[in-house]
Amino acid sequence: MMGLRLVLWLMVAQLAMTFPADASHLPIEVSFATADGGEVYADLYGQGVHGVVLAHGAAFDKESWRPLAERLSAHGEQVLAIDFRGYGKSRAGSKPDGLDEDVLAAVRYLHGRGEKSVAVIGASMGGGAAARAATEARPGEINRLILLSPVPIDDPEQLHAGSVLFIASRDEGLAAAVQAQYRRAPGPKQLLLLDGSAHAQHIFRTAQAGRLTAAILRFLGR
Repeated sequence: MMGLRLVLWLMVAQLAMTFPADASHLPIEVSFATADGGEVYADLYGQGVHGVVLAHGAAFDKESWRPLAERLSAHGEQVLAIDFRGYGKSRAGSKPDGLDEDVLAAVRYLHGRGEKSVAVIGASMGGGAAARAATEARPGEINRLILLSPVPIDDPEQLHAGSVLFIASRDEGLAAAVQAQYRRAPGPKQLLLLDGSAHAQHIFRTAQAGRLTAAILRFLGR
């Protein structure tokens, strides 16, 4: 009996060495409080001294970011993909529409983990929330800000980020508004217009996906 157990143990050990688990690509679910008393649930990917918050659009959730999150974590980023209040298990506090509170809480969660810098990528609804959060952030809290087809905010002149990248498809409905927001935002800033009419995260499902991902990695300096 002991001999059989030893054989089985050796077989399992051999399989583990042949097919090692890549823990860096396995997200861990975490949760944290927002300033208005809400709670955000998020998927945490990878390890590193630089963090990235991913803020989804209205038709998506935190899981929708997984391909990009895995790509970023493979480049040494610690990635936090959040569910906004009202999505998944995340819940609102005193501000039912305070999506910016969710983004700020995520940024501060990563800083609390010792990240040297934190970037934010927001798409559509999440882009508007990320932009709003950047107007409320303390200097240095958001190192890079990527706004992917963001819904407009009233005061883009007040964005507080080390650098901002605006992205949209040339023929999508928000293209003109994104360009107007870009013109009003303070520098340093960049604008990237991609071919096609896909909106926000839908661009990842088009032929422009590779160019979009490469632009994100380049802007983050990875």
